[in-house]
Parts: sequence; C-alpha cells; structure tokens
Amino acid sequence: MGRYLLRRLLQSLLLLVLVSMIAFAILHLAPGGPLAQFLATGNLGPEDVARLMAQYGLNRPLPIQYLEWARNLLMGDWGRSYRDQLPVLAKIGVHIMPTLELMIASTLLAMFIGGMIGILGAVRRYSFFDNLATVGAMVALSIPTFWFGLAVIYVFSVNLGWLPAGNRENIGDGSFVDQLRHLVLPCIVLALVSTAVWSRYMRSSMLDVVNQDYIRTAKSKGVPAMRILLHHALRNALLPMITITGLHVSTLLSGALVTETVFTWPGMGRLFLDSVSNRDYPVVMGVLMFTACMVLLGSLLADLLYSVADPRIKGASK
Repeated sequence: MGRYLLRRLLQSLLLLVLVSMIAFAILHLAPGGPLAQFLATGNLGPEDVARLMAQYGLNRPLPIQYLEWARNLLMGDWGRSYRDQLPVLAKIGVHIMPTLELMIASTLLAMFIGGMIGILGAVRRYSFFDNLATVGAMVALSIPTFWFGLAVIYVFSVNLGWLPAGNRENIGDGSFVDQLRHLVLPCIVLALVSTAVWSRYMRSSMLDVVNQDYIRTAKSKGVPAMRILLHHALRNALLPMITITGLHVSTLLSGALVTETVFTWPGMGRLFLDSVSNRDYPVVMGVLMFTACMVLLGSLLADLLYSVADPRIKGASK
C-alpha cells in the first residue's frame, strides 16, 4: 500500500506542476498581461510601465519568471494583491473557511439524501419510486445552478421571507443560529447536483452488490432482510463511493463558484471572480493553485481510504 500511495503522490505532484505551468502561461498571455490592472487606467507612460515591469520582475524571460514564482511559492510567499497589497495567502485564509463550511454542509446533505434515494431505488428496482428518482436526478443535473439559486431566493426570501437572501451573517449579529439560517439556501443549491450524482452512483453500486452470491447465500440461510441490507450489502456498496467523494471535490468547487456569486457568499469562488474582474493576477494564480491542491488532496485521501477499506488494493500495488 505504501508503494501505491507513493506512486499516486508523485503523479499528483507532477500534475500540480503541469497545472501551475499552464495557468502561469495563460495569465501572462492574457490581454494586458499581469499589468492589465495598471494599464486599464490609461494614465501610465512608457517610463511608468518599464518601472512596474522591473519592480515585479516582468522584464525577464517567462521561464525565469515562472521559476522565481515557483521558488517563492514553495517558500510560502505567494505574492501580494495588486488591488490592496495584502498577502495572497492572507486573502485566501480569510475566504477559505466560508467555502469549507458550504462544501462540508452540502456534501453531508447530498450524501444522506442521495444515499437514501439510491438505496431505496436499488431495493425497489423499476418501481414507481425508482423511476421517479431517475427522472428527478436527470432534472437536477439539467437545472443551471445560478437559475436554481435565484429561484430559491425568490421563493424563500422574497415571497415567504423565511430565510435571508445572501451573505454569511447579518452585520452585528454573527450568532450560530444566524449563520445557520444564511447557510441553508446556498447549501441546498450546491447540494442539488451532488444529490443527483450520489443517488445514481449509490443505486448502481447497490445493484452490483445485491446480485452477488454471498447476498443470495445469506437470504437462503434466512438472515433478516434489514441485516443483509445494512451489514452486508451497504458496507460493500460504500467502497466505490469513497473514490467518488474524493473526485467530487472539483465538482463542489466549481459549483461553489456560482453559488457563492449568487448568494454573495464570501468564499473562495467569490474571491476568484472578484480577482478576475479586477485583473488581480497574483490572487487569481494563488486561488488556482490552492484549488488544485485541494482537488489533488481529495483524490489522494480517497485513494488512501479506499486502500484501507479494500484489501485487494494492497495486493494489487505489490
């Protein structure tokens, strides 16, 4: 298992380097380059531009700039924002907790609801409930996140007035109940697609398990159906879901970007869009790298949990 995880770690590091190189090149090839924010004012002369390029090291060849940036990144210096001169890591640190709150809450909600729907769909295969769940999953996957977010705001905030329409908390309040009320709507919106995905994967995984010989043997021995479902079928059906959970981090992050914008949630997605709009490229690069690290870390953790849960991985990695 150690050799398998080491190989996966090296692959992830190589992929992270490739992602950083591509992102670094794209940002420098964008119109205006890294100095686009300063050039947009139209008040800079050629001498000013040359001074800024020398100040930020942009007058050197691109490979040298990348190596210098990568060295600083490894040393913990992710640069400073062009907009307010704050360290990039400090800005990410302020916005990461709201995103984690939203991702964890929506994941737990999607796993519970989607898992229950998938289990019932597999147990009652081709029933009215199973067909309804299938149609519902297709509809959920087809609904644009921004449209669904605006719809729930209109219904539950504007018309009914039950829940706040945006932000993380009310100014001057900040209590746990207040933050929980603000979390409900964005959590539901972000969990919509995840619930549909979880229900389909859980149904497929359960169907694979319930048709195995050991399940039929347990039934023939008179083992109660609920015990078979919980102690035999469900435990084995959850193994593939571990991998899906790790790979689903990228989907959650992309969905959080739209959800945070609709609900003015002060998370990483909102920070990224604001930085792109203001052409604050050091922050954009920092958010891209931090997000890539989160995705790869989720994948590695999924591999680790799967290798622990399934002994066949240990044998295959030798």
